[in-house]
Amino acid sequence: MSLANKGCKPCRGDSPVLAPKEVDALLKEVDGWTSFNAERIEKSYSFPDFMGAIQLANKIALIAEHEGHHPDLHIRWGELRVEIWTHAVNGLTENDFILAAKIDDLS
Repeated sequence: MSLANKGCKPCRGDSPVLAPKEVDALLKEVDGWTSFNAERIEKSYSFPDFMGAIQLANKIALIAEHEGHHPDLHIRWGELRVEIWTHAVNGLTENDFILAAKIDDLS
């Protein structure tokens, strides 16, 4: 089953974080996402204006609410940077990659 077809699972503070090898493997399943020390993933989207970034951020917000998993969205003129990690464990879980795949399906 592809990541985009999965749903995020509720996470508790004792959920295991992914090992760097697992992060590297899952990064191959999402387009254009990069990892920061296997602790966070991020991707930037470029736009010719401010409203494009806002519109994508709003679409992401709807998915995040549905999945119960919320990214950090950094909006500025011409760019939206999405940063994802599982805050409860201060690291990466499969949920982060599921959300990234669902975001990829928007664009």
